[in-house]
Amino acid sequence: DDRRPSLYTGQFGDCKGSSAVNVTRFDAAYYKDNMTVLFHLAGNTAIANESLMMYIGVYAYGQGRFDLTFDPCNANIASLCPLNASIPIEANGIIPVAQSDVAAIPPIALSIPDFEGEAILRIFANSTQAEIGCYSAVVTNGATFSQPKAVGSVLGIFTVIALIASFATAIYGDSVPVMRKHYAHSLSVLVVFSVFQHVFFTGALSMNWPSVLVAWWSNFAWSGGMIYSSSMQRSIDKLIGNNLGNTSQVGAAGSGTNQDGVGGGFDISSIYRRGLSVKRDIAWDIYQRDHSIQLRRDVLSRTFEEHLFRRDLANKTSGFNWYGQPVQAGLPLPGNYSGFAGTLAQENIRVSNAFVTGFLWLLILLVILVASVIAFKWVLEAFIAAKLMKNERLGFFRKHWIRYTTFVALRTLFIAFFMMMFLTMFQFSYQSSGGVKAVAAIIFILFFVGIPACVIYAIYVGMASQGTILKSEVPAEQAEGRQPSKLLSKLGIKKPISIKMPMISLCQQPSHLEEDRPSLHDDEEYLQKFGWLSARYRRTKWWFFAAWTLYEFIRACFYAGASGQPTTQVFGLLVVEFLFFIFILWARPFEGQRLNVIVVYLLGFSKVATVALSSAFNITFNLERITTTVIGVVIIVIQGVLVIVTLIAIAVGAFSSYMSITRNHEDFRPRRMMGVREKYFKHLDRTATDLPRPPRPEPVEVVTGEPKGPYFSVSQVRRVAKIEDEDPDFVAEMAMLHHEEELGPEPMPHASYSALPSRSQTPGMDGDGSYSNLPRGARLHRPSWTSRDFSETRDDRSRTPID
Repeated sequence: DDRRPSLYTGQFGDCKGSSAVNVTRFDAAYYKDNMTVLFHLAGNTAIANESLMMYIGVYAYGQGRFDLTFDPCNANIASLCPLNASIPIEANGIIPVAQSDVAAIPPIALSIPDFEGEAILRIFANSTQAEIGCYSAVVTNGATFSQPKAVGSVLGIFTVIALIASFATAIYGDSVPVMRKHYAHSLSVLVVFSVFQHVFFTGALSMNWPSVLVAWWSNFAWSGGMIYSSSMQRSIDKLIGNNLGNTSQVGAAGSGTNQDGVGGGFDISSIYRRGLSVKRDIAWDIYQRDHSIQLRRDVLSRTFEEHLFRRDLANKTSGFNWYGQPVQAGLPLPGNYSGFAGTLAQENIRVSNAFVTGFLWLLILLVILVASVIAFKWVLEAFIAAKLMKNERLGFFRKHWIRYTTFVALRTLFIAFFMMMFLTMFQFSYQSSGGVKAVAAIIFILFFVGIPACVIYAIYVGMASQGTILKSEVPAEQAEGRQPSKLLSKLGIKKPISIKMPMISLCQQPSHLEEDRPSLHDDEEYLQKFGWLSARYRRTKWWFFAAWTLYEFIRACFYAGASGQPTTQVFGLLVVEFLFFIFILWARPFEGQRLNVIVVYLLGFSKVATVALSSAFNITFNLERITTTVIGVVIIVIQGVLVIVTLIAIAVGAFSSYMSITRNHEDFRPRRMMGVREKYFKHLDRTATDLPRPPRPEPVEVVTGEPKGPYFSVSQVRRVAKIEDEDPDFVAEMAMLHHEEELGPEPMPHASYSALPSRSQTPGMDGDGSYSNLPRGARLHRPSWTSRDFSETRDDRSRTPID
């Protein structure tokens, strides 16, 4: 049947460990459209003659949904009636089911991605009434988050874009500080791999994962070096031999081992548990139960036996494409997703092969990158020789191409530091081949000594360059006064030792000297030696690569060293992630804003949230599988947002790198982005100083000025009689002035006043400012006075009505 079934089984494995029946084909498919189940079974045995009883159970999210017990003789399966070593086992048929038979299977199970189900086949011998065979197959509906070919390819393309953009900004130009400034704002490949490896290596925790998470993580397996190649795996198998280790050490039930409790909630291993808590004794149910009492499953068994129709064994050529294959030795039991073994099982990679697989792919990547840089250099030389490119183009890179090649190799190893530390330490804790452990020990020493040595040396040179490390020597007078130690006295050395001992003190310079001291980002010699470590960080946080290295090593210790202690592993790692998240929030180490957004905020939050939520999958909590699936979807959403933002940042970073490598071109395309380009360059100049933004000026309230002309008009003035009007001299003077006004005023000495309109004036006041300095409204008096005037005033006062 070439129709796509609603539910069907995938890979299967031996859950007995010593099954007397070797099953090479076990698959079933449920078709909702015609309510039938297609069943296939094939295998062989060494038992000479034995009659059997068979049991099939279907479990979904840890709970039993369907079970069936039948006699193969009543079901017309000749190869099993009886079981005979000389007859190959071939059982197949069409089983009609009623709606009530599948009522326990929820409708969402037919469409939800990564449906978590198992089908268990148990075979019992009638003579001993004991189980002689057990096989477990995963049940799926075909919908899955695992799309490594599509999703992995897209992620790989974006990573290559980030790599090319970063490399282009590092080689373009001839001024090292300017090149560093533009390189610091391209998207870091270290950050890209940190995001992808964070997603994938979450599966290294020894938790009982839901199937949705394991499927999601398989899209990122390539970033951790877990790429399946059949030829490579066969070669590794020859190296390792038969010592495949025990997957139960890392929380997974191994295929081909005794798992008596497999299925629907039974303990699969010491740290693996499903949903049900009551174990059903199937052997007693078959042989010891009172069969006079008819149960519902008995009726179903009789119906199955009556309707089991004989048909040819289907295969891929005959139309049935939905069956799985037996899993290889060393892989966990299908349907078990616990620990790192369960995560790697999606890639068909044994956990015992993880270290060698990752190391080989790292070597392949290293060779490709180094060869690419060398080939790029000679392609440029060929273009120049062919007059296809000017001789001065990329002159700095062509002159220092050996140094660039070395730094590409070192940077690659630095990015792979966490991965190799984890894989080597995981190999130590996993019981497997001694030869592989020896290789892992050598690689561990090389990485553990080599990378930190480069980091420490870079810190030492940087601090010495900035004047933080002060070298001094002990004065000879003090050295001469020192007596030899007791150990040297016993060796016959009694004279005082006079050696000038260089002393190194770590004392920070005063803040005012630190501000005046030139930055390491302007030190061309330091950048040419250690720019591959420090170039992307802020001027005051250039040392952050040392903190990052220490943090990655501690993470690897918890992931690998505590793989057998899930509680210690997850909660210890949660503390580490939280503390580093607080530290990186304070540091904000990257000069580029996009890198700070991804690493500081999104990546840090995702790590803390993921580990915190993952602690719920610890078997000590024994959560229901549906609940764990919901938590798994939440983790997928958090990590998915992080990945999407990273891809957007790669695209934006590619365009910003394009602006950086065209910074010397006046004709920039597209022209409408010229303004963005200028703002981007100003942003680079500002962030390179590592100074805070200048405070915004306080908003100044703009007060609308008064109009220059009058903003009101006087239509009428009424003059009231005053005391001055009774003075004849004053009245005469006012009349004379009024007469002169009518004849016309003299030109005004201040032209600025001429613009002012004249106002109505009283007869007793002068409107021309040139005749008086008095303010408007002041009373004009006589310019001179005599004693006669005062005497008249006294006479006037003497003649009062009181008198």
